[in-house]
Amino acid sequence: MSVRTHHWEQYLAELESYASTGFALEPQGKLVRVAGLVLEATGVKVPLGSVCEIQVPSSATAPRRGLPPVHAEVVGFSGDRAYLMPINDVQGLSSGATVKPRAMPLHAPHLGHPSHPWRRDEDRGLHLPIGNGLLGRVVDSQGQPMDRRGPLRMVTSEPMVRRAINAMDRDPVRQPLDTGVRAINAMLTVGRGQRLGLFAGTGVGKSVLLGMMARYTQADVIVVGLIGERGREVKEFIEDIIGEEGLARSVVVAAPADAPPLLRMQGANYATAIAEHFRDQGLHVLLLMDSLTRYAMAQREIALAIGEPPATKGYPPSCFAKLPQLVERSGNGVAGGGSITAFYTVLSEGDDQQDPIADAARGILDGHIVLSRELAEGGHYPAIDVERSISRVMTSVAAPRHVEQARRLRQLLSKYNKARDLIQLGAYVPGGDPELDTAVRLHPDILHLLQQDMHTPSGLQDSIQRLAQTVNFA
Repeated sequence: MSVRTHHWEQYLAELESYASTGFALEPQGKLVRVAGLVLEATGVKVPLGSVCEIQVPSSATAPRRGLPPVHAEVVGFSGDRAYLMPINDVQGLSSGATVKPRAMPLHAPHLGHPSHPWRRDEDRGLHLPIGNGLLGRVVDSQGQPMDRRGPLRMVTSEPMVRRAINAMDRDPVRQPLDTGVRAINAMLTVGRGQRLGLFAGTGVGKSVLLGMMARYTQADVIVVGLIGERGREVKEFIEDIIGEEGLARSVVVAAPADAPPLLRMQGANYATAIAEHFRDQGLHVLLLMDSLTRYAMAQREIALAIGEPPATKGYPPSCFAKLPQLVERSGNGVAGGGSITAFYTVLSEGDDQQDPIADAARGILDGHIVLSRELAEGGHYPAIDVERSISRVMTSVAAPRHVEQARRLRQLLSKYNKARDLIQLGAYVPGGDPELDTAVRLHPDILHLLQQDMHTPSGLQDSIQRLAQTVNFA
């Protein structure tokens, strides 16, 4: 028997196997209601998280005739009705439009084993491009390039739902990370694989501090997620803060404020999935997400639209459940592997640190850095309020002497701030309190230590030496 004849027999056997396999018909539904942000469809029997296409028939006279279909994700259901959240513009959709779930790829049997049946992939969830080809690129929440540099290369389409790492398999945080910011290196030492929050109101230098860490932090890859922020910040962040050299090792995922709430949430998950991909390759990743609050607000919009009752200050319970699911994906990987050191910005409405999202984030993160409006208004940059900030892993990554010196500086700074009103009124008399006398004498040096120009990095060892010099005068 010739080789050619053998291949034809194999091919015919596979066709026979395909013909004998019964497949359920792909379910289709119809659009029956559009209420605010939510689309309602009947006849769609797919799991939560599935992606569907909504398309008006070509014979329709609706304004959407000839336009690409609307993509939507199943976010809930009630009885025989499915609730879908659109990903793109729904203008022009009409009642009765066809709702088709994402087609499941068909897999052939293994070559030479026609007895193995054909099968369909059961994953109907979202798949987005991930790979080394994303480095140096700016993409939106759907993986589409925004930088006008052509299509993505060296990427594969991967599901956004990833299996969480067993907590016992994670490598503990034991190595310090140089962020290039002296106040953080000296007083709030960060460990590789730590998750911290930047708590601040508007206009206190939050984006500038993120940019300093993006330029100066020792990391192999930087992933930036701009979630729900102003659209103009995207280009400014890339050109003015990261620069061409920094962009070469960075991936920027942008989901501005005018994007639908589902895309804003999807952007945060996409940025985290990209960081996880590089961590699994053994690389050390810096994840900067601005902001975690906008992510929670997007979830609030979705939850309220599908009828979930509000709980704390208008936030439904699902908002507080989604936060740890996102944050816990970052951190160290398995022992000897890569890491994700993450900084999440948290907006405080009216500088209120008891905002429900800020309070929830503080409980699930490994530390928080509070930016003070009072310091910013006084020209103190970065406006880090050292007394209200903490790094929960500092004692594990810093030397005991370094920890003791940082504690001593905190005591002096706290002593001075408590007596500041007396000092400004002229009621302070030297000699009455030796500890306060020391705090007053060293206060200019402490301020000089904690302030830093945004264009001048300060390494970890240099920051520790400056701290030691300042405290030793005490």
